[in-house]
Amino acid sequence: MIAPKPLRADSPRSERSSPGTQLLLRYLQSLPPYRWTQSRLVKWGLTGRSAAVAVPYFWLLLFFLVPFLIVLKIAFSDTQIAMPPYQPLFQWAGEKVLTIKLNLGNFLFLVEDNLYWKAYLNSVKVAAISTVLCLLIGYPMAYAIARADATRRNMLLMMVILPFWTSFLLRVYAWIGLLKTNGLINNFLMWVGVIDQPIVMLQTDFAIYVGIVYSYLPFMILPLYSNLEKLDLTLLEAAADLGCRPFKAFLKVTLPLSKPGIYAGSMLVFIPAVGEFVIPSLLGAPESLMIGKVLWTEFFSNRDWPVASAVAIALLTLLVIPIGFLMHLQNEEARAARR
Repeated sequence: MIAPKPLRADSPRSERSSPGTQLLLRYLQSLPPYRWTQSRLVKWGLTGRSAAVAVPYFWLLLFFLVPFLIVLKIAFSDTQIAMPPYQPLFQWAGEKVLTIKLNLGNFLFLVEDNLYWKAYLNSVKVAAISTVLCLLIGYPMAYAIARADATRRNMLLMMVILPFWTSFLLRVYAWIGLLKTNGLINNFLMWVGVIDQPIVMLQTDFAIYVGIVYSYLPFMILPLYSNLEKLDLTLLEAAADLGCRPFKAFLKVTLPLSKPGIYAGSMLVFIPAVGEFVIPSLLGAPESLMIGKVLWTEFFSNRDWPVASAVAIALLTLLVIPIGFLMHLQNEEARAARR
């Protein structure tokens, strides 16, 4: 029997694969659906890579751009007492005359009424503070997980991801039982003698921060862990050999190299926290002013869909600013790395 030819490390991937895998690939390539798809892609001028990249773009086109255009159309419409509660944007004025009626008053109304810009500012403040709290709590946790041994690391990651297996609404409801005046926390503090009477925690800004930090903390930990886990530890050893103390090595080496994880985690927490509706409604006070509650009120209570759509468009425009700032920072770091 002739021994198989050894494969070099630089051999093509198809040659490095096992014979069984190669036979399976040849069989799949011989099937009519594969050949039909390949011929269609070639006819349209697409390669396999282009088709794979086109899938997420098609997904964004279908489930982001199309709904955005629908909401944008409603934002420029007039309100009417009917179903749907807005007038059509395009109307026929005769047999061959198509008129377009754009109502800019919905966006001007957001500027004139201080309710909306106060809600925007308060939402940004709550989201920013919650993001900082998530970073202060999540960074040590991500660092500890990244430096843990392989046997414990998977268990610690599972503990971070485990809350996602439970309904988000049920987890927020659970905090009502913990924070209310006769809840678990107040009863425990009174039992140990720390307080004499219950502390009002529910329906306060404190409860909102607790709910947001608890709910979005995993979104901060996971990107940070992914970044810290790939950190080259020899850099810290070199810093120690040069006389750098551990804390200074952390500030000079670990923290700068973990900036991509900090940016990604901060955006994953800040962006959904700005438009949060469930947590302020269940844990916050009735007068707590956040843009998510205002948006819900305009849609379902006031049934003013054009103004509500204008609020949604303004909120999306507001979120474009931090996303653009994040992309600018990432591009600057990429340019600095090439130099």
